[in-house]
Amino acid sequence: MRKIIVPAAFVCAALLSATAASTEIVVVVNPKNPASRMFSDQASQFFLGKSNMFVPLDQAEKSPIRAEFYQKLSGKDVSQVKAAWAKIIFTGKGVMPAELHSTAEVKKAIAADPNAIGYIEKSAVDDSVKVILTLP
Repeated sequence: MRKIIVPAAFVCAALLSATAASTEIVVVVNPKNPASRMFSDQASQFFLGKSNMFVPLDQAEKSPIRAEFYQKLSGKDVSQVKAAWAKIIFTGKGVMPAELHSTAEVKKAIAADPNAIGYIEKSAVDDSVKVILTLP
């Protein structure tokens, strides 16, 4: 029987990259918004164009948080989400969420609009936003 020896540095690097790849993401609204809690299926309605009760805000298309958010929220990848929105836009039933380029921009937009809903890293939460859903 042959033994395979894996250097400890390789194992540590693999574990660290797996941990870093999975960020705790939260769905946030304006602190004045009356919503206090939301389930994943409810939040997905806003981000996938099935409800216009809130104004959804998206992170940049190529950002890792956007891909991870949609995967955790709906099990869809970014191209599937884009295709769903293309259908909604083509039929005139909605407008794609505004795309913001950073967590800071998302927080600023949410602080300015009580009807906005967005997602950010949990570590970026402050009093300018209110967490209504945490995605593990």
